Amino acid sequence: MYDITASIVVYDNNQDDLSKLLSCLFKIRLPVRIFVIDNSLVGQYLSLCDGEKIEYIGNPVNLGYGAAHNRAIERSIDISKYHIVLNPDVYFNDGTVEKLFSFMEKNSDVGLVMPRILNPDGSNQYLCKLLPAPSDLLFRRFLPFPKLMEKRNRIYELRFTGYNRVMEVPYLSGCFMFLRTDALNKAGIFDERFFMYFEDTDLSRRIHTHYKTVYYPEAEIYHRYEKGSYKSMKLLRHHVVSAFKYFNKWGWFFDRERNKINGNILRKLRDITG
Repeated sequence: MYDITASIVVYDNNQDDLSKLLSCLFKIRLPVRIFVIDNSLVGQYLSLCDGEKIEYIGNPVNLGYGAAHNRAIERSIDISKYHIVLNPDVYFNDGTVEKLFSFMEKNSDVGLVMPRILNPDGSNQYLCKLLPAPSDLLFRRFLPFPKLMEKRNRIYELRFTGYNRVMEVPYLSGCFMFLRTDALNKAGIFDERFFMYFEDTDLSRRIHTHYKTVYYPEAEIYHRYEKGSYKSMKLLRHHVVSAFKYFNKWGWFFDRERNKINGNILRKLRDITG
C-alpha cells in the first residue's frame, strides 16, 4: 500500500522537463509509486524511467490525456490513499507534496486539492475557475472585447479573491490534481470521451458533487503554461470538440446544477472576502 501514486502523460514533451519533474517526485518523503504513460509511440522517454519507484507504460496509440492517465489510475486506485495527476512541465520544491498530504489527512471531506500554481517567474496562474458556461469560452477565445473579458475573468477565474486563501473551487486545473482515491472510486475516473481539454473540468465537477474540491495556497508548484490551443490549430480543434462534448453532457445555456454550484461558491467567497 502506498501513501501516494502519481501519473505523468508524455507526448512530444521536452525530456529535460520530465527529468526535472521526476527528480522532484523521487524526493518525496512518503511511500510513492510513479507511472509515466507514453503516448508518443516511439519510447523516447523509457531511458528516464529507471528505478524501483517508477513504472513506464507505453501505449500502442495516442490515447489522449485523460484516457492515458486512467491507465495509471486503474492500477493505483486500490493500492494508494492519494493519486496525483501531473503535467510533465511542472516542478516543485521539497516538502510540497507532503504539505498537500497533511492537508488531505486532516480534511477527510476534501476529494481534490490543487496547490497555488505559479509561472516560473513567481507570478500567479489563475487556474481556479467556476464551472464554465458557453459564453465564458466564446468571450475568452473568439470575441475581441478585452474589457468585457477582463471583467468576466475577475469572476470566472475568481481573481477577486486574491488567490491568497484556502477556498472551495468547483473547477481545478488538470496540470496538478491531488486526488483522494476514495473520491475516484465514488465519482469515477476521467471520461475518455474527452481526448484533450475539459477532462479536468468534468472530473472536478463530478468529485465536487460528493466531496469538497479545494485550492490550497500554502503549497506551491511551478508550471510552464504553454496555452497550446492558442498557438496550434490542431489543439484548438481538440479544444472546440471537447467543449461541445462537455456542454452536450452537462447542458448548454440551461444548466441548473452549474448555476447552483457557482452561486453557492460565489456566496461563500464573497462572505469571506467581504
